[in-house]
Amino acid sequence: MTQRPLAVLTSRVRIEERLLFAELDRRKVPYEQFDTRHAMFRVDEPALPYGAALSREISHTRNLYAATLFEHAGLRVINSARIIGLCGDKLLTALALHAAGLPTPRAMVTLTPEAALNYLDDFGYPAVVKPVTGSWGRLGARLHDHEGAETVLEHRAALPSPQYQIAYVQEYVDKPDRDIKAYVFGGEVIGAIYKTSATHWRTNTARGGTPLVCRLTDDLVKLLRKTADAIGDGILGIDVLEDRDGRMYVNEVNHTPEFHGAVEVLGVDLVGAYVDHVLSRIGGQPA
Repeated sequence: MTQRPLAVLTSRVRIEERLLFAELDRRKVPYEQFDTRHAMFRVDEPALPYGAALSREISHTRNLYAATLFEHAGLRVINSARIIGLCGDKLLTALALHAAGLPTPRAMVTLTPEAALNYLDDFGYPAVVKPVTGSWGRLGARLHDHEGAETVLEHRAALPSPQYQIAYVQEYVDKPDRDIKAYVFGGEVIGAIYKTSATHWRTNTARGGTPLVCRLTDDLVKLLRKTADAIGDGILGIDVLEDRDGRMYVNEVNHTPEFHGAVEVLGVDLVGAYVDHVLSRIGGQPA
């Protein structure tokens, strides 16, 4: 019987996807790039000509629905729709981490931007307001005082998307110009980097942050494994904040992590470990 290929769910093909394609080619794993922007799914006849799927879609909405539809067709998706749905929403992630007893930044949420102003003075400044969905730090704002918060939240209230009407606010963790990004595949800690920036409080490598190797201490590894346990089996990029006293807080968990900065500095085969995890969860190769 002809082996069915692995569907790699994408739209924009970035460095990460090209590296994964090259590794799949090297291992002679049959795969097809599946552009979710042009796909049609039959709900009543859900059969798809694939053995499994690897989700690398950049859009959270398309990612979630594509994974759900592939699972509806009876196929294993890495990561699962459940993990995509959980990690793609910062509030849902925070609730799961809090329920697991993990250290997270102090946070509050209101269901309109206007309501947040009524509580921020008591909550305390500086604070960070984030959209509940989104990546690369986009539309995240640091609030220094009531006047600045009023300006930012008034702008949020005018945005058309209902997701921006949810005001998710975290305390600002005073950090030493760096965040930690760790890669955990199936509960195994593969490696971690610092994302550093001397010019901006958002250290995302997509915004120009510089990657440096982060040493895996026992405390960090323990924190990362507990975080993975709280989220579930999958390929996870875990963001950790350190304050200036060295206390660590789990900030966010990414379900489709970028890793182009990490592969430049880590002394481990991150791409190979990624593909190892995918193949281990789909039985070696697509059915």
